[in-house]
Amino acid sequence: MKTRNDTRQIRVGNVLVGGGAPVTVQSMCNTKTWDVEATVQQIKDLRAAGCEIVRLAIPDERAALAIEQIREQVDVPLVADIHFDYRLALLAAERGIDKIRINPGNIGGPENVKAVAEACKARHIPIRIGVNAGSLEKSLLEKYGHPCPEAMVESARGHVELLTRFGFEDIALSLKSSTVPLTIAAYRMAAECFPYPLHLGVTETGTEWNGTIQSAVGIGTLLSEGIGDTIRVSLTADPVKEVSAGIAILKAAGLRKGGVKFVSCPTCGRTEIDLIGLAEQVEPLVRNLDKDITVAVMGCVVNGPGEAREADFGIAGGKDKGLLFQKGHVVGTYDYDQLLGKLLELIERG
Repeated sequence: MKTRNDTRQIRVGNVLVGGGAPVTVQSMCNTKTWDVEATVQQIKDLRAAGCEIVRLAIPDERAALAIEQIREQVDVPLVADIHFDYRLALLAAERGIDKIRINPGNIGGPENVKAVAEACKARHIPIRIGVNAGSLEKSLLEKYGHPCPEAMVESARGHVELLTRFGFEDIALSLKSSTVPLTIAAYRMAAECFPYPLHLGVTETGTEWNGTIQSAVGIGTLLSEGIGDTIRVSLTADPVKEVSAGIAILKAAGLRKGGVKFVSCPTCGRTEIDLIGLAEQVEPLVRNLDKDITVAVMGCVVNGPGEAREADFGIAGGKDKGLLFQKGHVVGTYDYDQLLGKLLELIERG
């Protein structure tokens, strides 16, 4: 199996993907790409949230021509999402795009694929082959009867062979489905079959809550197995939410350090403070601090002191009071209504 340490490496602008490079977080603008001002602003918002690669929809010439102006105003690598018209890929390559996402099977005959491959090879632009269970070739659906891992991998293989026929190897692959088990199985099989970096994602997952859960299960499972080189959490929500979810998944998988790690315990009958209320106040206040720390808010005397002691800063609740810890040492005992303020003061000083 090819893990993230031994896949081929591609370069997307100034970002390395595959070959042991850190797993990156992607998202996609939902603006009209031809609206340069709106698109640039959203890219900057995504960048500020931690997004490392941004994809743009390129449905027509107007969108393709806007790439140059957008490229001049942002420093994040840009990916052109191309379907049906290979000429849009050529325009995107000419206008400074850093990566192109296509399905070679839907941009016409081999001569069209050759033109795109040659344009990208000349400019060192990688291509992502995006296989989706919802748009598999008719011949594969007839062969297998329904979307399945074997059909998705066969689709990817056919597209890879088409590109490599023209001497193009700067390839990334995605094999997405809206079904988590199918997604996991397809990527596992792809990791056995291909040397190329894998772009992970569960597609069409729904709104923020449901989509984040499905993505965490699908993407997180694969990452924990060493599979996957870059990720996109697909949500029916503000794209910035995708970035936050993606970063959280990487942190949970132990693949992203830095920033605040927030820990709080589930409530139980031993809890004698308003733990839920306190945790809901603390988390948003510390989430975006530029500090590599762990903050724990614990509710009772069983695990609370130990967990809080292991954190950089922590609260261990008691009866209407709480202990405040810093790096393993008790700082003091405070009434419940003082805990939030004292904790924030301690973090600010420390």
